[in-house]
Amino acid sequence: MSTFTEKAPEQELILILDFGSQYTQLIARRIRELGVYSEIRSYNTPLEEIVRLNPKGVVLSGGPSSVYAGNAPLISPDIFKLSIPILGICYGLQLITHLLGGKVGKADHREYGYAELNRLADDALFSGIDPSTAVWMSHGDKLTVMPDDFTILARTKNSPYCVIKHQELPIYGIQFHPEVAHTKQGNIFLKNFIFDICACHGLWTSRSFIEHTVQSIREQVGDEKVLCAVSGGVDSSVAARLMYKAIGKQLITIFVDNGLLRENEGEEVREMARAHFPENFQYVDAGPRFLEKLREVTDPERKRKIIGETFIRVFEDAAKKAGDIKYLVQGTLYPDVIESVSTKGPSAVIKTHHNVGGLPEDMDLEIIEPLRELFKDEVRNVGKELGLPDHVVGRHPFPGPGLAVRLLGNITEDRLRVLRKADKIFIDELHRTDHYNRTWQAFAVLLPINSVGVMGDERTYENVIALRAVTSRDAMTADWAKLPHSLLDTVANRITNEVKGVNRVVYDISSKPPSTIEWE
Repeated sequence: MSTFTEKAPEQELILILDFGSQYTQLIARRIRELGVYSEIRSYNTPLEEIVRLNPKGVVLSGGPSSVYAGNAPLISPDIFKLSIPILGICYGLQLITHLLGGKVGKADHREYGYAELNRLADDALFSGIDPSTAVWMSHGDKLTVMPDDFTILARTKNSPYCVIKHQELPIYGIQFHPEVAHTKQGNIFLKNFIFDICACHGLWTSRSFIEHTVQSIREQVGDEKVLCAVSGGVDSSVAARLMYKAIGKQLITIFVDNGLLRENEGEEVREMARAHFPENFQYVDAGPRFLEKLREVTDPERKRKIIGETFIRVFEDAAKKAGDIKYLVQGTLYPDVIESVSTKGPSAVIKTHHNVGGLPEDMDLEIIEPLRELFKDEVRNVGKELGLPDHVVGRHPFPGPGLAVRLLGNITEDRLRVLRKADKIFIDELHRTDHYNRTWQAFAVLLPINSVGVMGDERTYENVIALRAVTSRDAMTADWAKLPHSLLDTVANRITNEVKGVNRVVYDISSKPPSTIEWE
């Protein structure tokens, strides 16, 4: 697979070594927000590879392990001889201590939540930081003996060595998590490390990403033709527009109607594609093919695998008709990669995305994923820079498997009809009340159960619709949207009155974690 987010020669890089923290992706996101490109690599990345990447600084992430455990993830102490600024966060702090001669042990009181950080000495890391500030802790171990040649910069009640620094080298360790919103001045800590200690200038912008990616695409693709899957969503639309900017007429955009789209979505996508990818656009009606393969399939992972493979087979058929095609473009994003497979560090698989872990191994086309290392809001910014309209760039995320993962249980034409109508009512009301742009994602889910109701003085036993709306910054975490009761009341009344076969509507008030945004 190909990705075009390798650091450009003139680009600055902060390298993040992942030790399995749930917050590792947040570290990368916060650094990019400051205008500096950050990249996550596994903790066991060879030292020579780190040297080749030539990072301006290295961040050692947190992690669930104890550094003194037999199977703890470790790195070579030689990294500290590279004269590269290093910031160890939580486990990273303990790792620095462990490798450089200090001691780490189990804390008497496990710290999880807020703590008051008190500064003991001045340093560039604390520029603009209050003498006492609230930070977020999540650890069960702590430093008991500092390594030689280190000094204490700050402490909390339960962590006497909460922030430490090497006396001569730019090596820092902090016990708290500056990347989470709960740490009051966390972004200032990261900003100080990146700009004052690592001497970065902030060269990471949407424009620089586009320029570098376009150049890389042209170098790899050459004169070859490229297929691009277009769904109408933000990811695939931005990927297609980026590819079109790079290779023009060599791009063949294909919109596959898989029979799992929302109400009127097929025509809307065709209109958008014809306006922004005017050449070599193809529409493929593959609904019957998908639905036949999904007949009687209820397991969500099987649904995703089937849809992923069927997509590829449809594209392969289209490629044969179009001539000699070598590449297939997909709008895979970083959160898709993180949730699908642990490619960076010792992190758990959450679910398979059809365009990541769901691809068949015997695929004829080589995959290009130009957005693979971007978060959703970064993709939106790139889309704006490329000139895509607001209604495309601001569109809510829609999963690749479509309504298949919002229709729990068997997939039938009748159940799809019910879900489409309910979903359209919900989205229409969000637009009408100006709540669509205030939510990250909103949709209806058809549950595989019936409930007893009363309509026209008669007993009913019909479908249940669940409404889901969340707020988020990057889809790695999400909170349920506190929509007005009057809005939910209107939506529920409209659905039960206008959608035949539904007699109950419920609202999902689960956050991520512990839940995912989608139900399957």
